[in-house]
Amino acid sequence: NPEALIEELHTRDIYVIGRVVCFRDPAFSNKNPERAVKHTDGGLWKEEKKDADITWLNPYDRRNWSYVLEIAKEAAGKGFDEIQFDYIRFPYGDRSKMDFGAEGFVKHEVINAFLALARKEMPEVTLSADIFGIVCVSPEDREDIGQYLELIGKDINYISPMTYPALYARGQIVNGVKFPNPDLEPYDVVYHTLLMAQKRLAEAEDYQAQVRPFLQAFSASWLAKGSWQTYGAKQYRQQIKAVIDAGYQQWI
Repeated sequence: NPEALIEELHTRDIYVIGRVVCFRDPAFSNKNPERAVKHTDGGLWKEEKKDADITWLNPYDRRNWSYVLEIAKEAAGKGFDEIQFDYIRFPYGDRSKMDFGAEGFVKHEVINAFLALARKEMPEVTLSADIFGIVCVSPEDREDIGQYLELIGKDINYISPMTYPALYARGQIVNGVKFPNPDLEPYDVVYHTLLMAQKRLAEAEDYQAQVRPFLQAFSASWLAKGSWQTYGAKQYRQQIKAVIDAGYQQWI
């Protein structure tokens, strides 16, 4: 009963965000295989993970844009204060095995066009998008997933880079600083990531979105021994301080 829950949260002055997963949708893509990412060898493409059976909707297929936006509009109508698009990207993996039904298109142009349509059809709704933290570090769309920092925030209110130190590669260089074990240095990883984002966006034209990063609230025990730590209040506060020190005021 989202309407009743949202009403209760609002009485407590709580801002309610409705997270809408966009293209990583195994339920709908399995039921509608003609709208899913295909495998070049036939059938549906699946994530290359152990015991995974996760298929994706094809971000290039505009029928899927309508499907996602129908969900977003319904959520907004139920009273959510903001709609946050997650998995607003193309899938990771061996690109040579993915069939999107077309060639020669530019991935970030597809994602940006979807967000532009969302803004057009939901002009009064606060809209946000989750992006990988590494997008703030890598130029253009080096990750080849359709997330281009200087362009993805032109039609929405917020971008939320997932600046989780655990997701950075060992030895990753951020803002000129090399991190042998990023998970062990949460303050510096978040701080330097956001400094890079700030520098890049200061030069971007017609940029609408404010930066409101995601912070790591989990312990990455799957990493190599000695390269991770247990995350608790200390590590959370370090990351929050990094956000403030970098000149931003909000985080998730």
